[in-house]
Amino acid sequence: MRAQWLAALVCSMSLFAAACSPARPAPTGAGAATSSGSREAWQDDWDQLVAAATQEGKLHMFGPQGDEQRRALTEPFESRFGITVEYQGAGGPEVTPRVNNERGAGMYNWDVFMQGTTTLTKGLKPIGALDPIEPMLVLPEVKDPTKWRGGELPFFESDRIGLSIFRRSGQYFYRNTEQVRAEELRSWRDLLDPKWKGRLLVGRDPRLAGYGRAMFLFFYIQPELGPDYIRELAKQDLQILRNDRQAAEWLVQGRYPLCFCSDVDTQSFIDNGLPGAVVDPRSLKEGTHATSAYANIALANRAPHPNAAKLYINWVLSQEGITSFTKATHDPPLRLDVSTEGVNSWAIPEPNWPITNREDSLDLEDALVSLLVELLGPI
Repeated sequence: MRAQWLAALVCSMSLFAAACSPARPAPTGAGAATSSGSREAWQDDWDQLVAAATQEGKLHMFGPQGDEQRRALTEPFESRFGITVEYQGAGGPEVTPRVNNERGAGMYNWDVFMQGTTTLTKGLKPIGALDPIEPMLVLPEVKDPTKWRGGELPFFESDRIGLSIFRRSGQYFYRNTEQVRAEELRSWRDLLDPKWKGRLLVGRDPRLAGYGRAMFLFFYIQPELGPDYIRELAKQDLQILRNDRQAAEWLVQGRYPLCFCSDVDTQSFIDNGLPGAVVDPRSLKEGTHATSAYANIALANRAPHPNAAKLYINWVLSQEGITSFTKATHDPPLRLDVSTEGVNSWAIPEPNWPITNREDSLDLEDALVSLLVELLGPI
């Protein structure tokens, strides 16, 4: 009897401790209570969400490539909430076929996607792999339009399937600093000089989703360039790869002096002292485009960990989440309350540069791809 009494006492004490344990706080900036000290309704919803997400214990996400990006998008969240993030870094062309095959086999493996808008709107949305993100927003600091640049939440398409985290200059063009001087490039038309024929490398095939297509979409819609410029550029015997890292290696090795390259892979070589540098878009007559690149968060349909997905979406869009990401990427945040200290000056877009990853621009991609297939051959 004594043993049973002690067991019951221990059990009741455990339940009491669990009930009295403080709920995990909302991300910094979310606020704790009203000025009168009373709790608001969203705080109860938040506490319940944290408890349910913690019970699930895991989150599966497809995110951008790069160790810095992965760490910024996983480690602070795991530390705060004790939820394990199983992270798969991948480029856009890999994501849709894989998800489509999995869903065809009845497998629903993913909770959230952070990818480019082409992948999300032209790839995952048409196969029914996404649910609207707006109903997932809980934190007032996330839902408050005054916290965001432009005074509105940065949805990137009309059905509001996702939100962007930053907006940067979409400059995926690098030079080998031992072979090309900065002053040799003052306009995109300089690439038509015969001296560059056979010496231009494209790391991501522009006929496929990704930064290669984004660059060519800019050429397509830029009034001073347009389709005729693309036709002339194609005559320069472009070397086209489907391997971001190999392209970056060939650039810094000097095999090609100029490259449309992944910023993640190329910058890792530059940071290690190899001869490469971005071609500053502010030095080019036509500038470049603005984009949220891969930094767009969306909710997977039939997520296996729905509460963890909802919690993660709110965290990554909070001041805390975007601050973590900004420190890793040095890209301009779309939240007004996130410091821009350390942001690359060349990455801050000019107001007149076209935004290539929103719905109105993406609607032109089919025409662009048709032109590229005509010039470069079938995919």
